Parts: sequence; C-alpha cells; structure tokens
Amino acid sequence: MDKRFDPSTYEQKWQRFWAENEFFRAAEASDREPYCIMIPPPNVTGELHIGHALQSTIQDLLIRWRRMQGRNALWLPGTDHAGIAVQLMVERHLESRGESREELGREAFLERVWEWKHEYHGNIRRQLDQLGASCDWSRERFTLDEGLSRAVRYAFVELHRRGLVHRGEYMVNWSPGLDTAVSDLEVEMKEVEGRLYHIAYPIEGSDDVVVVATTRPETMLGDTGVAYHPEDERYRHLAGRSAVLPIQGRSIPFVADEYVERDFGSGLVKVTPFHDPNDFEIGKRHDLPAVQVIDRRGRMTAEAGPDFEGLDRFEARQRVVERLEAEGRLTRSERYVHNVGHCQRSGVSIEPLISIQWFLDVSEMAARALRANRAGRLALVPESWEKTWEHWLENIRPWCISRQLWWGHQIPAWYDESGNCYVAESEDEAVEMAGTTALTQDPDVLDTWFSSGLWPMSTLGWPEPTRDFDTFYPTQVLVTGFDILFFWVARMVMFGLEFTDEVPFDTVHLTGLVRDAEGQKMSKTKGNTVDPLELVDEFGADALRFTLAALDSPGRDVPLDLERMAGYRAFGNKIWNAVRFVLSNLGEGFEPEAIDAGRLEAPERWIRSRLATTAAEVDASFEAFRFDEACHRLYHFFWGELCDWYLELTKPALHGGAERPFVREVLLETLDESLRLLHPTMPFLTEELWQRLPGTTERHGETIALAPFPEHREAWEDRPLETAMNDLFEIVTAVRRIRSDLGLPPRTELDLHLAPENDVLTELIDGQRAALAFLCGLGDLVLGAPPEGSARDRAGATELGVVVPEQALGDEERARLEKEAARLEELIAAATRQLENRQFLDKAPPEVVEGKRQSLRELERRLRTVEAGL
Repeated sequence: MDKRFDPSTYEQKWQRFWAENEFFRAAEASDREPYCIMIPPPNVTGELHIGHALQSTIQDLLIRWRRMQGRNALWLPGTDHAGIAVQLMVERHLESRGESREELGREAFLERVWEWKHEYHGNIRRQLDQLGASCDWSRERFTLDEGLSRAVRYAFVELHRRGLVHRGEYMVNWSPGLDTAVSDLEVEMKEVEGRLYHIAYPIEGSDDVVVVATTRPETMLGDTGVAYHPEDERYRHLAGRSAVLPIQGRSIPFVADEYVERDFGSGLVKVTPFHDPNDFEIGKRHDLPAVQVIDRRGRMTAEAGPDFEGLDRFEARQRVVERLEAEGRLTRSERYVHNVGHCQRSGVSIEPLISIQWFLDVSEMAARALRANRAGRLALVPESWEKTWEHWLENIRPWCISRQLWWGHQIPAWYDESGNCYVAESEDEAVEMAGTTALTQDPDVLDTWFSSGLWPMSTLGWPEPTRDFDTFYPTQVLVTGFDILFFWVARMVMFGLEFTDEVPFDTVHLTGLVRDAEGQKMSKTKGNTVDPLELVDEFGADALRFTLAALDSPGRDVPLDLERMAGYRAFGNKIWNAVRFVLSNLGEGFEPEAIDAGRLEAPERWIRSRLATTAAEVDASFEAFRFDEACHRLYHFFWGELCDWYLELTKPALHGGAERPFVREVLLETLDESLRLLHPTMPFLTEELWQRLPGTTERHGETIALAPFPEHREAWEDRPLETAMNDLFEIVTAVRRIRSDLGLPPRTELDLHLAPENDVLTELIDGQRAALAFLCGLGDLVLGAPPEGSARDRAGATELGVVVPEQALGDEERARLEKEAARLEELIAAATRQLENRQFLDKAPPEVVEGKRQSLRELERRLRTVEAGL
C-alpha cells in the first residue's frame, strides 16, 4: 500500500467497477424483501448543488445499508423536464443568438429543447457517480419519456372522468416574467416598502366624496365598484347609489359585502375584479363586470385609456398618481410596508389576473392524505413537520395545473371548430369522440409538479401492469428537502392514494438546508455557495459524504464546516494507516485459523464486544434516520477504540513481547467487519481497503457493496469486561498525563503501583502486565497501595502511584518544575476563593459551579504530581 492517502487515485476506479459489473441492478422479482427509494429528480439540464449532495448521500447510505442486509434494493434515478426552468434557459440561449421562441414556432422550438436536453442530460449521472451514488441506471427515467408521458395522459383523463379536473375562468397568479400562470406554492411573499394612496371618489349626483385607500393606484382604472360592510352605519345611505371613477369618469355602483373590514382604513374597498382575488369573489357575488387593464406582460391595455395604454404597470402607477394630484383626487399618500407576492422562478412580482385555466379539485385527495398520516401509514421525519402538513392540507385550494409554456406535457384536450372540448389520451381517440378530424389541441402544458406527482408510480411502469410495479410499489423511503414538502411530497401522496389506494412511501425524511459554517443561508449574492464536486476534488467524496451525514440532525439545518470536512479526511487517513499497519503485520500469504473464542484473551474479547455493540448501535441509528448518531458511533469506534487502543494493545503480541492466541485473526476479522459497517457512509475507501484484506472476496464475494452488513452478536458482548478495560485505559491515560506533567523523556521507565477495587480489574491488570508495560513505559508493575512520595492519581476504580527512578534533577529542570508548582498554587488559590464566594455560588448556574470544582480538582492533582516529581 502507498503510504500516501489520496482518494483521487481510487474513487472513480471503484465506481467504474461497480457499474461494469451491474452490482446495483435490482431484480424484477426476488425472494428477497424489496427496498426502494426514488431519487427526487433533479432538473435535466441542471447541476447538482450541495443540497443535492446531502440528499444523495443519505439515499445512497440507506440503499447500500439495505442492500448489504440482503434486501432487493432499488435506488431508481431519473431527471425532471423542469418546464419553466428549461424553457427559460433555452429561450435565453436563443436570445443570445438573436433568435426567439416565437420566430421559431412551437415545433422547431421543441426540437431545440430536446437537443439541449440530449447535450446536457449526462451531467447529472457524471456528478452522482463522483459522489458514489449506487443507482440502478438500467431503470433511469425522464418525466417526458414515453412511459411517463403515457402515465400523465392517463392520469389527466381519468381525473377528468371522475369530475376532478375542469376548465374555467378563475383568478390566477400570473407571472409576467414567465408569461404563465403559477400555483400558489410558487409564489414567494416578500416585504416591500411602498405607499398607501388615499383617493377621493365623487358620489354620483352629489358634491360629496368617499375616500378609498390602495397600494396599487394603476388598478383603479379597472374598478367596477366600491364596497362597504352591510352593517357599517356610515355607508348604508349609499345603497343603490354609484360613485364616479376618477380619471375614467364612468359610473360604478356601491355594494354591501361582508368581506370588507369596517375598522381598516375608511371602511371602503375599491373593487377591481380582474386584478385582485378578493375583488374577483366580490365581483362574482354582486355580478360586477371585470375590466382588464393590465395584460399578461404587465403592460396597460386599451381599457386603461389612451393616456396609459402600453405603459409598464409600474410606470403607469406613477402616471396615475400624477393625474390624481392634478385633478385634486389624491387626498394624501403615506409610506406603507406590506407583503407582495413574487414569482419564485423569475423574481418578478405576481399579477393577479382572470384567466381560463385547467384546475384540479384536490380537496378529497388532501383529506385522504391527512387521514393516512394520522393513521400511521405515513411518517414524517422529523415529526415536527406534521403540524405544518396538517395546516396546509386542511386549507388547500384547487390546483391550477395548466401552464402557458411549450416545453412539457401538452394537455390532452382537443377543441372542434365550435369550441367543444374532448379530453382523451390520444388525438385518434379525440377524433373518434368528436366525429371530426378538424380538431386543435389545447396549447397549454401541465404543471411540472403534475408529472412529478406520479413519479413513484410512473417510473415503475404504472398504469401498465409491470413486474417492477408489483415488486417495488409502494416504496419505502423518500429523502427530500422540507421546501418541497407540499410542491411534491403531498402531491405524490394524494395521487398515490387516488390511483392505487396506497401511500407511495412509508417514511419521508426531510433534510434541512445546507448553510455555511456561520449558519448563513448559501446564495450566489453572498458568495458563500460551494460546489460539491470541488469539495470532492479537495477532500474526497467519502469525507464529503461523511460530513454531510454526520451533520444531518433531525429538524436542523446543516452548517457546512470545511474544517470539519478536513477532519473527516484525516479520519480516512487514519483508517488507511490502520489497514497498512495490520497488513504489514499479517505478512504475505497469511491464512487465518478458525478463532476459538474460549481461548481469546481480554483485549480480543473486548474489541469483539465493542464491535458487536457498535454494529447494533449503527444499525439502530440508521433505522431511526439518526445518521448523525451513526457517524459519531463509527468515528468513535474506528479512531478511539480500534486505532488508539486495540491496535496499540496488539503490538506486544505482534512483536513478540507477549504471546496471545488469534491476535492476527481478530485483527483481520475486526477490520473486515468494521469496513463493512463503514461502507454505506464511505463507500470508496472501504472498497479500496476491503479488497486488500486477505480472504474477504473468497468469504463474501466480489465487492464489499454486496457483502453482509455486520449483525448484532449478543454472544460477543461482555459488559463487565468493557468496564474493566475502560478502567485499564484510564490507568494508561493517567500515567501518560503524569509523564507529561513531569516532562519525562519517553524512554524513562516508571514503576507503577496499582490498587484496584475489584477482582475483575485485578485479574485483568495481572493478565495484561506486558500490554501495560508497553503502553505506559514501565520498569515494574506492583499490585498494592501506592507508596508515600509517589505521584498519585485515581483512574476509574483504581488508586495509582507512579515512582520515577531516583535521578538528579538538573538546575534547569528543577527550576521549570518549581515555577510550574508556584503557578499551580496561584491558580488553586484563585479557584478556591471563587468557590468560597457565596455571591458566585448563588448566582452562577449549577453546571458552571461544577465545572469550576472539576478544574480545581485537576489543578490539585497536577500540583501533587509536580511536588512528587520534585
């Protein structure tokens, strides 16, 4: 083995090895229990960001763990056509070349998008491969491939047949920047500083006026009424009367409506049915006309009047305010901070518009999704999201599923020349229904989330009967970000229950946001984003994966600390060197004997016990989605118990200082099982090292990825021995601390006196004299009370004393120890005064006081050691 640890020399070698041998291909049907995870499909032409890396790490960890447990494990990959994002990307590319979508026409434009898709589609796999993803690429899907398109058409037609899909004129969230309707979930509310304008509306046939306040004076050009609360005594006299709309001069009626808040502003509301969702409902209740004064591109229409036609809506606002001031109708304006909806994709403020759209009634679907969660058929991890889940589903509104785009699933509806609509899975079927070929397909496409909502079913072949669907549906786990809990997760649950009566997955593990080390949200504006593939180049994929898994704590965001990642790279280096040490001590052609457990001595029985416990704890942590706890346990076992202690304990036996049976065999066994435990989190390193261990492939097969995950061996556990060994380690630590305090050279042999408090520990110490002598640098080990004048300490259940062989202290060394003793005496005096201060004891938290007492005890111990040395 190379002394230098360099992940770049082996990582992609093993990814190619796994792919070429199709180790990750799941069986269509198998006696093994199925375990399936669907990848949240990234945008087909996108790049993986650090959030993708977190989710991919957790999915891969789970799938590798279950595969090693013998499950028929399928991690199904795929990509989303991402209607809005991809169309925008291609349109911008066309603009850079002086072309436009409209000039090309729909068919030619879609050809360009497909070319773009084919050019960039492979990026996702290449990036996932670099992260070590063990996907079954033979089953890769795309939301616009033929099978999934068939599923989308079937679902739309079936929902229409059930009376849940309908087309009509509704108020929608319109994105002028994208020129399409967007759903409520795609609207992000932002706090905006604007102004509140108070406008005087004359009462028709009178010299009186009423004052109405608005933040959007440009919309008043489309007012068709003024509303007041029916119980508001101030305005009851206006019943049956009208106001004169300023600037426009037309007569608009006063209407009484309970929506109006009497105590807000003047208690009057201008009604613009075409440009406000609440006004739209008031207009419907009072049969008010709807006048469109802002178009789909955010510009003023002819209905706004010749002075404003063609102006951008915000420019028109200023012009309207100027006209109102000139006509004496603007009574006042004031600074006003309020929330304004913005399109998540474009960042442009939303324009509420009346539009003919396709809608899906999801009220009963949402109720079923709620019941499934309450009945325990669906678990959200962490559970804290369940209240949010319930609130959203209880207040759900019809879903606007049509989008005014070209890239996507074109709505399977055709119109004849009379405007009659025929919903069908194919044009031939529509022709048969209509009795004519003179049909035109609806130009709109379906919301991307519609096809994504079918993902767990459609990727397995639904609605056709397939072996994959029978084997893997419903799936087991979904790993995704909390930010798409309702965009995607809820819709998959609703569709799954609607079409199959099954929840599509048992558990949803919701990850937090990956933030920078200071806890700040990552953004290009702040310049604190990180490219996961650059981190792979710097630290290795295993260190990145281990860091992300170790930081994934339920309900918390992930602070990405690069220093910690460097620490986990060092962890990989530690494991590398441990294997180098073991292999160098096994020798060429080592053939292990069968281990006779009855002949094993304490160190070997101890490491087996710790391995058994660690295996059980890691398995339980994975089961509970506590990847942070699993990583902590793995790190502690590998670095602390295996490398720092057991490898040291083997050296006397390996180097002839004390014979112990089966040391090499236990070393090999422990490394084999430890690497298998670590494999789900660090797949590349563990494969590289496991393949080097003698006999592993003969025992378990070609790859660690298919080797059995270590099981809990209760017979290996020995709690009393673990306790005794911990006491022995405390003895070693105490002796080494005394050496450090006295500044003794490493080769200085000490006499160690030990007085254990129980027979188990006494027997252990007596049996491990050679190991203690090696670890502590001893000349003699005496079981008995420490003599007077020795440097004393307590380690667990043992009183100990260290006697340094008589030697003359040099002047320089004596001066150093005397200076250290004086310093410790000053610190002890200061700590004692503080702990005798009643005011401090009364005000300080108990844990602070206890910390001070522990510090004092440590200072006193060190002073005794220095005095003994002097």
